[in-house]
Amino acid sequence: MSATLADVSTWRRATLAAEVFALDPRGVGIIVRSGPGPVREAWLAHLRAALAPGAPLKRVPAAIGDDRLLGGLDIAATLKAGRPVPETGVLAQADRGVLILAMAERIALGVAARLATALDTGVAALERDGFALQAAARFGFVALDEGRGEDERPPGALLERCGCAVDLTEIGMRDIAPAESSPADFARARARLGAVAADPTLAEALVRVAAELGVASLRAPLFALRAARALCALDGRTIVEDRDAALAASLTLAPRATRIPAGEEGAEPRSADPAPETQSEPTRDAEDLDTRGQAPYELEDIVLAAAKAAIPAGLLEQIGARHIDRSRSAVEGTAGAARISARRGEPIGIRPGSPREARLSLVSTLRAAAPWQPLRWRESGYPRQRRVLVRPEDFRIVRYRQPRGTTTIFVIDASGSAAMQRLAEVKGAIELLLADCYVRRDNVAVIAFRGHAAEIVLPPTRSTARARRRLAGLPGGGGTPLANGLDAAAALADQVRRKGQSPLLVLMSDGRANVCRDGTAGRARAMEEALDAGRRLSAAGVHSLAIDTSAPSRRDETAPTQKLAAAMRARYVRLPVAEAALVNEAVRGALPR
Repeated sequence: MSATLADVSTWRRATLAAEVFALDPRGVGIIVRSGPGPVREAWLAHLRAALAPGAPLKRVPAAIGDDRLLGGLDIAATLKAGRPVPETGVLAQADRGVLILAMAERIALGVAARLATALDTGVAALERDGFALQAAARFGFVALDEGRGEDERPPGALLERCGCAVDLTEIGMRDIAPAESSPADFARARARLGAVAADPTLAEALVRVAAELGVASLRAPLFALRAARALCALDGRTIVEDRDAALAASLTLAPRATRIPAGEEGAEPRSADPAPETQSEPTRDAEDLDTRGQAPYELEDIVLAAAKAAIPAGLLEQIGARHIDRSRSAVEGTAGAARISARRGEPIGIRPGSPREARLSLVSTLRAAAPWQPLRWRESGYPRQRRVLVRPEDFRIVRYRQPRGTTTIFVIDASGSAAMQRLAEVKGAIELLLADCYVRRDNVAVIAFRGHAAEIVLPPTRSTARARRRLAGLPGGGGTPLANGLDAAAALADQVRRKGQSPLLVLMSDGRANVCRDGTAGRARAMEEALDAGRRLSAAGVHSLAIDTSAPSRRDETAPTQKLAAAMRARYVRLPVAEAALVNEAVRGALPR
């Protein structure tokens, strides 16, 4: 009855999304998660074949400036003509076409906001360099997402306007199949699209399905309805059917799902029969049925089942982890956060200023001076052929964003009989981390706590040889002064910040504190002091990772390390065996991408 994407290959799913987008791209986008390579190029070739003949296809770099995006002053033409001459931007050039956003995860928020405004209004407004112009900009966009994790994602303004999501990371060259439709088929479908009609109950069902899946966006059901109409046109029909709605929900709503609908087992099925109190009203039966004699709730069940079947495995777990990370980042910040720099990093904008403050942007300076040349020539008496007159107020300087280096501070529990095993694992993890520290400009430090105190065994360093020497003779055994270890880590994190780097604290312990800050024994008081130290780290905004090194047999839902991680607002990781490779993988997952 209803079709879903479960019956087709992963490649066909991706190309079907491209066809739906290409048929009606105006004001909507499609996100493609994939690195550069032949698979992505094959998908883009399929997209080009599905687009209308002659439709503009413009590539937009991540670091595009406003003058190229929106347009501005054509310097060469202005100097030649002696009057301001405007230059068309990429948005206007892409009218009735598609923008390809390269490395969309690195697009600045300002650029994303300008793209979103043009998508919603269909107009590229130019109000700069003395111009106030408007040009038609009716386009769609393909966001090429090359990010390596949840920390590297396109801006929310673009994700909100993406109708479909495509993941090509698991597709190989052998999976690529020839296109099932020709450009002529796409042209006929495009001509048929305006005549496609959908029953009003379909829109209602899509809205209810979106709510069931936890999709808060109001755009999502609209995108699903557009996709259903496009699928109907591609199939050579003009009346949207249930299978079109099911496929559309699989393509548009499933990737946005934030929860699985409750009541899967043991829930009473919804009935399309009228409620007992309304059975005496004969007109309600006709109103509750669509033109095909199907109850709207039955249609909703079909669409919901198709969307649930298309939810990628593990997606909901990733969403939950992302939600936790976002709520934590509001308190603790992010390791490796960027800072504004005058000379180094990624260019993020141009502003008026002195060349003594930062690097001069020659093109922007000439652009600011060009409109005033006729007036300045007349005032100065210079022939206009001799020189361009630039004044201090014309100077434009470049602003840069430079990622901060990260210092990973290992806080190691060196107490107890298993201390030497843990220290061996930490040594291996540190050596693995130091292998790429030179490229990342990151440091590693180690604090060990045992007996009655904590000490900085390894100050922040990138030297592998120094790390080996300092860790080689580290003793183990004795009590667990966990609070002292966290206090020492807080002090070192403060020093790291004062030097302009971001601290990342990695606690490796079973969390069973038994030595208080003053050196006296007492498990209850020692644990309370450790929780107090954890809360202080959270208040200081230290990005943290807590690795539980206790034996699996001693772990439960009330594990001490888990309580401590909650107090620190840290990411909690349970490792079945704390091997060096596993520790390194967990730490690298917490580092900025």
